[in-house]
Parts: sequence; C-alpha cells; structure tokens
Amino acid sequence: MTRATGTRNGAASPFVDFDRAAWARLGATTPLPLTAHELEQVRSLGDHVDLDDVREVYLPLSRLLTLHVQEGGRLYRAYRNFLGGTTARTPFVIGIAGSVSVGKSTTARLLRLLLARWPQHPRVELVTTDGFLHPNAELERRGLMQRKGFPESYDRRALLRFITEIKAGQAEVRAPVYSHLVYDIVPGEQLVVHRPDILIVEGLNVLQPAQPSLSRGGALAVSDFIDFSVYVDAATDDIRSWYVSRFLKLRETAFRDPASYFRRYAALDRPAAVARAESIWAEINGPNLEENILPTRGRASLVLRKGPDHAVTGIRLRKV
Repeated sequence: MTRATGTRNGAASPFVDFDRAAWARLGATTPLPLTAHELEQVRSLGDHVDLDDVREVYLPLSRLLTLHVQEGGRLYRAYRNFLGGTTARTPFVIGIAGSVSVGKSTTARLLRLLLARWPQHPRVELVTTDGFLHPNAELERRGLMQRKGFPESYDRRALLRFITEIKAGQAEVRAPVYSHLVYDIVPGEQLVVHRPDILIVEGLNVLQPAQPSLSRGGALAVSDFIDFSVYVDAATDDIRSWYVSRFLKLRETAFRDPASYFRRYAALDRPAAVARAESIWAEINGPNLEENILPTRGRASLVLRKGPDHAVTGIRLRKV
C-alpha cells in the first residue's frame, strides 16, 4: 500500500514519509531527460542505480528542487524590490551528505545532470568537500592520517570561506582538487566556479552544525549556507557490506594502477582483502559514520533511504 504520511509511530512529525510508489507518482508526468549511457557515466563503482531508479526517485527529486529554486527566485525579486537594490541573485546551494559507500557521489552527479536539463537553471556546478581535506603531509604532521574524513581532517576555514564567497555572489570562486587515485590534494590544481544557478556541495560532513567558537560574533558552518539538503541513508551493516564489496572491486581495478596510493592492496588475496577492508571500516569509516555523519541526518531537508540492494525504498521530506 502506497502512502505519504506526516506521522511517525502514531506521533506528529516534522517530516512527511513517502514509500517509493507514492514518491514516484510525483514525477510521473515528467519526461526522462537522460539515457542509459549518460547514467553509466555518472554512476559510482558498486552503485546499481538504473533508469527505473532515475524515473521513480531522482526525477521527482529534481522536480522538487526546481520548485525550491523557483520559489527562491521569487523571494529574491521581492527582496530586491523591497530593498531597492540591484545585486544579482546568488547561487542556490544543495548539500548532499551521507556515509562513505552509500552512493552520495552518484546522487550528486545524477542530480547535477538532471537539474541542468531543466530550462530554468542550465548552469549547475558540483564541488566535493574532498578538495578541502588537509594535504597528507599536514595530516601526518597533525597525527590525523588515521582519521581522514573526520571533521578535524578538513580545512574548515577554507571550506567555509569558499561557501561564503559563493553565497556572496562572487563571479569566480576557486576550490582545491582531490585525487582519489593518489589519495591526496593535487598541488596547484583548482576547480573554478563561475556563479552557477545551482551549486551542489557533496561530502561526508556538509550538514554538521557550527563548532563552538571562542571568537566574538559566534561560529558559522557550511550547513548555514545550504538552501536544501539531501542525506543518503541506509542501514550501517548494509553500508559496511557495500564498502567491502567496493574495496574488492577496486583491488581488481584502480588499486592496480602504479600511481595508486593503495597499490599495496592489489596483491592481497580475497580473504586478506576482505579482512583489510573490514579493519578499515571498523577503525575509520564506521566510527566516523556513527560519531559524526549519522547524527546530522535529522538536519537534512530530505532523506533518501536505501535497502540492502542499494535501491531507494523510502523518502522522508521535511515539511515546509
């Protein structure tokens, strides 16, 4: 039975819950604007999203986001008339959060593609917070290499400066570039963002609240500048299983590249590779999920809930 409810366990809730069939009907009249080949280009390793998922989950989401962008435009015009200003509208910022291996990168790339196909906002950019990790040398100096991906491993000042410049409407804003192959920041390489209609910011910790600050005037966080946020969710045991499966696939592919930081894992046999992946999860990714990422789920505008097969089974939308 399909449903869309505003209660949880009989109690009033600030969210509306949709099962997949009910959510899919919200996009039933919208044409599918991409091909199977285009989907293959944005799908992450180990993520099994298909055209049915796009049609039933991500197309309605892109439609909802477009409504938010349009309403933001109307509010901007009202503000401009009220204040008598002439400043240009700043980009609409969408945050995509979730664990390692949960599929947030696919979600971000897919939404970028879908949103850019709507005529109202053709210029959509995507930035990942990986680029704002401290370089490995700095992480080594601080003793944080085993906590890479934890909040303290990021240059939070640089990330906050980037997002405030975006929301200030600067014509050109630059971000560092991260390489998953070498597992480090690429020296001298930058991504330049030229005042898009929409900016998607994807990362583990984009929904974290501000950290306590001793400075006068209080603290700010990236989440303070996000207009709409999506949390990609799944059971922890499922995410751990997906992480191990992806590790095994990378062992047969990217880890074999001589330039790969993880080249040493390519020679592991399957039992040793599984054991190593489980160890990394238990020591780093699992604790980061439980301590830092999962607690931000309730701050999201919308939660995509996945089942064991990676398919989205339910959607939780914060009421307006």
